Amino acid sequence: MRKFLTALIVIPLALILLTFAVANRHFVTVSFDPFMAADPALSVTLPLFLLLILVAALGVIAGGCAVWFGQRHWRRAARRHEADARAARGELADLRAQTAPAKPESRHLPVPSGVGLYGAIGRDKQRATL
Repeated sequence: MRKFLTALIVIPLALILLTFAVANRHFVTVSFDPFMAADPALSVTLPLFLLLILVAALGVIAGGCAVWFGQRHWRRAARRHEADARAARGELADLRAQTAPAKPESRHLPVPSGVGLYGAIGRDKQRATL
């Protein structure tokens, strides 16, 4: 079901992107020199669709980095809590190991044959036949 939903979203998105790329094939010049507009020292000429796709990808990467840096507090707290839980599990295992030999063997009384948990086999607490 998940693959179907992914395909339901990805295929139309790919078709829209392909249509956009075919419709916007003309080249544009992007200048990074604000002082020399006529002859820029640093400029790139590429198709418009490629420029927009690269800018969108750069935005996704920048947003992902911002979220990752913003969540560092929660990741640090999760690591600290995991270490505390691991230490507590270790202490619990040690305490269980120490108390296990100290327990006396529980003695089970033999159950007479023909008698169940509630009395005679085949009857409940009120002695009704099962």
